[in-house]
Amino acid sequence: MKSLLWQALRRQPYALLRLCLWSVLEAAPAFLIGHAVARAIEDGFAVGRPALGLVWLAALGCAWLVAAIAARQIILAVAAVAEPFRDDLLAHVVGGAMRRAAQSVTARPDTAAVTRAGLQVELARDAFAAVITTVRGFAFTVVSVVLGLLTLAPQAAVLVLPPFAAGLGLFLVSLPALARRQRAFLMADELLAESMTGMAGGLRDIVACGAEGRVGAALADRVEAQASAARALARVTAARTIALAVGAWLPVVLLLTGTAWLLGGGMGAGVVVGALAYVTQSLAPALNGLVHGLGVSGVSLVATLRRIAASGPAASAPPLTPPAVLESAPEAGLGRSSEALAAGLGRSSEALVAGSGRSSEAPAAGPGRAPAGGVRLRGVTFAYGPHSEAVIDGLDLDIPEGDHLAVVGPSGAGKSTLAALVSGLLQPDAGDVRIGGVPAADVPPAARVLIPQEAYVFRGSLHENLAYLSDASPHQVEAAVAALGATALMADGEPELDPGSLSAGQRQLIALVRAYLAPARLIILDEATCHLDPAAEARVEAAFAERGGTLIVVAHRLTSATRARRILLMDAGQATVGTHDELVHLSPTYADLAGHWQPEPVS
Repeated sequence: MKSLLWQALRRQPYALLRLCLWSVLEAAPAFLIGHAVARAIEDGFAVGRPALGLVWLAALGCAWLVAAIAARQIILAVAAVAEPFRDDLLAHVVGGAMRRAAQSVTARPDTAAVTRAGLQVELARDAFAAVITTVRGFAFTVVSVVLGLLTLAPQAAVLVLPPFAAGLGLFLVSLPALARRQRAFLMADELLAESMTGMAGGLRDIVACGAEGRVGAALADRVEAQASAARALARVTAARTIALAVGAWLPVVLLLTGTAWLLGGGMGAGVVVGALAYVTQSLAPALNGLVHGLGVSGVSLVATLRRIAASGPAASAPPLTPPAVLESAPEAGLGRSSEALAAGLGRSSEALVAGSGRSSEAPAAGPGRAPAGGVRLRGVTFAYGPHSEAVIDGLDLDIPEGDHLAVVGPSGAGKSTLAALVSGLLQPDAGDVRIGGVPAADVPPAARVLIPQEAYVFRGSLHENLAYLSDASPHQVEAAVAALGATALMADGEPELDPGSLSAGQRQLIALVRAYLAPARLIILDEATCHLDPAAEARVEAAFAERGGTLIVVAHRLTSATRARRILLMDAGQATVGTHDELVHLSPTYADLAGHWQPEPVS
């Protein structure tokens, strides 16, 4: 995990440079405050020149305005460093879940574990950003104060800097112990919560077996363990208060008690007040921010990274590449962007496995080598909630191996729900979904790929993004790119992709090439070409039709239906299968859709 931290810091050198430059401006008031107060008093108010005193204070006010502008830019620069770190952690978590699931064809991923890890990724990102902000602000403020004191009142620096250094050292020495105690407290709290949950769920059996005393004693031990961990944490936390007292407030006491010595050394009263301003307005708040920032965010970051490390792949696993294809269908309620992917991890770890399509047992490369892609649904029913109306009700459907099926229908008819059920994102409330004769929940990840409307592209090279689901050679990648009409992606060679700089259409093309190269025999395109123009969409669908295997297209345009061998119309809970010509005559709904698409006949 340390390597991920350093990698995140080194990956964005320009962002770090911007961070430092804006931090200099933000720290300007910390340097100017002592000089401004001292000069306002000594050269202005104390000698009857209030206008000059007000000018010095106005200069300090302008410095604060500049610092406010710099603070906004600092937030943006910190985000540019923290977001790639979140992507790395997400790749680590998802990669670990996928590899563990791929160890066995019938392995079911630990959904709860992935949920916790996904939430911890967000916590780690926030803590990492907080630590960068805190440490940066502390460092620049301290340098500014030291320079200010040395140029304004070197004698006062003798009274201020030694106790400040002692308080800082005391806090840093106590920090490792604080991290250990914090982790021990979190573990004890979780164990108590798990024990309480288990006890509440088994009360009837506990009473029936007469085990109240034994279970109560076990819970009492858990409570005592948590209390002991809390007391240990409190003792170490007290060191923070002592560090603040020594480093932030002892310098104030020394300045006040040493005022006579300072005045005797030729300093004016205004200079003494300026030195106090340095301590009370800059140095003490900076140390307080560091103590609380590292004491909370830093400790949280360490504890969270340790949890995430346990969720990732084994140390012997090959290097990770970020997760590739899947963000769920809209009706599945999962994320539809790289940000939402992290938030949606826990909703279905099966979705991550199915959507990536990658497996340690998958064939080496290229289409046509994974298990059969025929799909069979019998009596499939699904509703989003126990009291909701069924989106799909008693659906029977056969999609033979090698078929090209387009799914059309009004918005909300259940098209994306069907795609999610076939891909394994969702489990039916009733009925059976099979792929190649195997229950969908037990199908290995290499057998299917789902590309949703908003495709996910991760930070990395273009080749890494395109070949993530396969071991395709550069020649195979180039052939796939040409087949799907995506050669413009290769115009700049092999750039490092920044997902935020890509258009929605470019992201879709990358995901489509990725799926085309995958060994999966079942490809599901859930409006995956909606950001492409009609000509590009036609070329993509033709390439997938010629690729082999089974192709299911949730159509964005009705032209997709006319290119398919068969069409599935979903409307008001009913499903009708046929060709374009058959459905025009059989279904008023489809005829209406086709009428809106077809030009009016010329009289």
